[in-house]
Amino acid sequence: MSDIRDPSSPGSAPPPGAAGKGGKGGAPNQTLALAAMLFAVSMTFIDQTIVSIAAPSITDELGLSASGMQWVVNAYLLSLAAFFALGGRLADIYGHRRIMLVGTLVFVISSVLCGCVPSGDFAQSWLIIFRGTQGVGAALMFPAALAVVIAVFPVERRGRALALFFGVSGLLTAIGPLLGGWLTGWTWRAIFWVNVPVAIVALVLTALAHIPNNPRRERLDVPGAVLVAVGMGLSVLGLQQASAWGWSSVATWACIAGGLLVLVVFWRYELGVEEPLVKLQVFKDRAFTADTLVLFFAMLAFVPVFFFASVYAQVSLSCSPNQAALFLLYFFAGFGIASQWGGRILDKRGARPAMKLGTALGAIGFALWAGELTDLSIHDQWPYAAMAGAGIGFLLAPASTDAVNRSIGASYGEVTGITQTVRNYSACVGMAVFGTILTHVTTDRVVQTLTAKGVPDAAAQDAARSISESVTGNPDGQQPSGEGPVATSIRESMQAIQLDFAEANQWVFYGMAIALAVAFGCALLHPGTRVTQE
Repeated sequence: MSDIRDPSSPGSAPPPGAAGKGGKGGAPNQTLALAAMLFAVSMTFIDQTIVSIAAPSITDELGLSASGMQWVVNAYLLSLAAFFALGGRLADIYGHRRIMLVGTLVFVISSVLCGCVPSGDFAQSWLIIFRGTQGVGAALMFPAALAVVIAVFPVERRGRALALFFGVSGLLTAIGPLLGGWLTGWTWRAIFWVNVPVAIVALVLTALAHIPNNPRRERLDVPGAVLVAVGMGLSVLGLQQASAWGWSSVATWACIAGGLLVLVVFWRYELGVEEPLVKLQVFKDRAFTADTLVLFFAMLAFVPVFFFASVYAQVSLSCSPNQAALFLLYFFAGFGIASQWGGRILDKRGARPAMKLGTALGAIGFALWAGELTDLSIHDQWPYAAMAGAGIGFLLAPASTDAVNRSIGASYGEVTGITQTVRNYSACVGMAVFGTILTHVTTDRVVQTLTAKGVPDAAAQDAARSISESVTGNPDGQQPSGEGPVATSIRESMQAIQLDFAEANQWVFYGMAIALAVAFGCALLHPGTRVTQE
């Protein structure tokens, strides 16, 4: 049986109620502390999905390319993945409360700047830059917030608190599409400004909770932080740009291979450092490794599905942003219900049964959902969308909680940094790979449709590339202007092109089903041991 150490053990943070250095004295208010951390992390989860709903409106107003819009989404996820390990380590060194506050301020200031993006040539760069700094703020905030929850709750109540933390924070992802659809009806800029009141509530509750800071005076591994950020950045850049550069491009493979090589260097460097950024010895725990692998393959689908399902609904189903948000609600209904059952399974039987059930159900759900996409009917799809969401709901909290419970020496910020780095890096890979698949398949299908209508091959190729790269919620917005025969043929083919886009999305959703099937195999590697207390 594996165990985790009590926080009062040597080398750990002071026990709950102790006024650590930087604290305000007296026992922290556990309820207020948990509420404050949930308000803080809600912003990070909402922002993983809220931009997906607003993507067509942002693209139309600012004139972004599809690649640019994907980078607006990916910049946030990439900076999360690149800096989560650093954020977890900083939280352990400088104090969880302090880093949580710094992360919240960085996040909300970046949000305001995202909403103030000017029109013009610099718009795309502006939005990508500040989405990236948003991700940095989230990477500082999340591991620190989780560590706060662990520190203020005693051992006998910590499991329930962690289940609530992961369950509620996961459910908050559902608010993104709904809130995004409603706010976009006013202005898409509001999807960023809405973080301001949420951040204010989080900061006020943090002050009222009297949370101790409890820093550890240890060295920060700066070379390790640089290596992991560079490695992830290069590899995701290659994957993201493969659709534009081509898979035969030297630049594509130079970025992918170079990034992976840097990550290997990071791994070897960390093994030889006295105070590493990440204690890689935790991977010797077979259960932790299985948890991490399940999270990696599941997250290939979990975050990308918001973007691709939203765009599919708006392009192929002709949905408005609000209707697209409701379309995604079926997925979250399944997720919300199953997440509660997943937490109960974890408490009674451990993480392995919940992960097996979740990955199997998710794989089947995504496969059945993919098969219905070409029917162009929400009515036929909602049961399978709910099933796919339920699969993710069953596995997310158990895998995350089980991994955190297996931390070394109660370095909860650090171990959270590992698991969240894996989760967000996986989301970046999923966005990049599935985006490439969608672009290529859409282009091929549209070329076939247009040439069958008598459009010359060269003109069909140009039109297909333009259509596949446009991300707009109004299919009419994709129709070319002009009165020439080519433009007329394309306009007359828009209904067929909507079906082409749906067929391209089938490839993406079948890919998500395969990712969950691989996650099922990883769940079988878990030894089934449960974490106990000494």
